[in-house]
Amino acid sequence: MGGFFGTISKAACITDLFYGTDYHSHLGTRRGGIATFHDGIFYRSIHNIENSYFRSRFEKGLDKFYGNSGIGVISDTDPQPIFMHTRLGKFAIVTVAKINNIDELERDLLKKGFHFSELSSGSINQTELLALLITEGASFVEGIENVYNKIQGSCSMLLLTEDGIIAARDKYGRTPVLIGKKDGAYAAASETASFPNLDFEFEYNVGPGEILLLTADGMTQLRKPNKKMQICSFLWVYYGYPVSTYENVNVDFVRYGCGLNMGKNDATKADYVAGIPDSGVGMALGYAEGKGIPYRRAIVKYTPTWPRSFTPANQSIRDLVAKMKLIPNKKLLEGKRVIFCDDSIVRGTQLRDNVNILYKFGAKEAHMRVCCPPILFACPFIGFSASKSPLELIARRTIKELENGDDEKNLDRYASTHTEQYNCLVENIRKKLNITTLRFNTLEDLIKAIGLPKESVCTHCYDNSSYF
Repeated sequence: MGGFFGTISKAACITDLFYGTDYHSHLGTRRGGIATFHDGIFYRSIHNIENSYFRSRFEKGLDKFYGNSGIGVISDTDPQPIFMHTRLGKFAIVTVAKINNIDELERDLLKKGFHFSELSSGSINQTELLALLITEGASFVEGIENVYNKIQGSCSMLLLTEDGIIAARDKYGRTPVLIGKKDGAYAAASETASFPNLDFEFEYNVGPGEILLLTADGMTQLRKPNKKMQICSFLWVYYGYPVSTYENVNVDFVRYGCGLNMGKNDATKADYVAGIPDSGVGMALGYAEGKGIPYRRAIVKYTPTWPRSFTPANQSIRDLVAKMKLIPNKKLLEGKRVIFCDDSIVRGTQLRDNVNILYKFGAKEAHMRVCCPPILFACPFIGFSASKSPLELIARRTIKELENGDDEKNLDRYASTHTEQYNCLVENIRKKLNITTLRFNTLEDLIKAIGLPKESVCTHCYDNSSYF
């Protein structure tokens, strides 16, 4: 997915920029980059972070960055930031984006005489393409609106200009942009978790399609927000850091509420509840309270060297990291009936391996409770996962088996809770994963826990809905 952080201050910004960007490391595992602006000059550094942490790649070179304004990014796509010198002026840009019609846009720009100087794995750089679309406008606002109108997918961005930082949120607000403020400085970020330890107070939710200009003295609205929004529900389920808040709704509050409601309505007999770290912990704490049984740390994540493993492109590496980072507690597992809470089941490979390890260490029963509904559709809007085809999803593979090779048959019935098809799907996934019992949260209860209107939350991956 990716995340960004930008700040502009009356004093040198590099320390805040470095740590603010680092606080987005849970959102990506491929590349990190930062850029600052000082006295007409841009300073930039980009590093591969697939085999190391953002901090370790950037910390030693911070003394080479000058200026009171800067932007940084953790990217799961292309190397960023990109520099541009155009008729609009000089600027650097970082994006959190997914573009489904990138080939079409590339051909169109080449026909118009544009050229691409940045390449990423033999392909054009996505962020450079977005920057070129911006330069088609007569102003930065018009250029960003050009991006909104031409891309299929989504794009939120930060532009570091000679006049300040421009923060622009995706047309439908699928990814968040949050503003923080402290004495003499403003910041824009994908995660409010980046604010507290840098002494920023949350100030403002950038609306869908809204564009702001940040200076050290204040923020100016350059474009009003659109009335319609579809923020990604999976931010609360998986991607979001527990202390972060989007649209004034806290991540851990939602996970806890999902668990609380499921626990209250679960008659399964168990000795205790455990969370699959990290995203399943908040749900498990709520589940334990709702069900009235203890919470125990039956599985612990080894945090010093293993980052999140959801996004690596290579499946074998993803599976290996998933196994290595979680350590079971044999003392707590032996002979016990345990309810495990997890954020989601996507491909199912990691969960299957984890469940087998639980039995190996003595668990008598392994009951699984999932924070979201079955995932039936690959996401066309954000970098939700590495899944390119629906058949990479365990739910769709199971439907294909149940429907004699047709994975698209009766999808509306499989997406509807408690239909015959839905119950059959869940039971077959349970058997595949060797789980004692399996329950998914309902879409209705997930939306209730988030607390926003259904039409304001994107649930495409569960029910194929798209309002706009």
